[in-house]
Amino acid sequence: MNARRWNLLTAGSLIALILLGLAWELWLAPLRPGGSWLVLKILPLLGSLFGILRGRRYTHQWMSLLSLAYFTEGIVRATSDSGLSAQIAVVYTVLSVLLFLGSTFYSKYTAPSRLAAPSPDAQ
Repeated sequence: MNARRWNLLTAGSLIALILLGLAWELWLAPLRPGGSWLVLKILPLLGSLFGILRGRRYTHQWMSLLSLAYFTEGIVRATSDSGLSAQIAVVYTVLSVLLFLGSTFYSKYTAPSRLAAPSPDAQ
């Protein structure tokens, strides 16, 4: 896969994670009826959205680290919650893994050293 496809994977999983996080905490399975303040966990994801959509390598780099926090939350809630909330947590975990992989590989394939080096196929 080339860098553009990794960026698309990152952007798609980021948008899906934002939408799922909002729906989860406001309507589908909030901790309290009517929604909870836990919906604020989406703010860091929103803050990175434009950088990811523009393909900024630095945003991808720190998003790969931040995605691990969402992975941790998904694992914890998948094993401690029950019913719909646990099922949503599994999807949340998968999306965070896709976000991690997309941002990590995009960062790898857009590294300045990689872009400046001649490709092995050029010979």
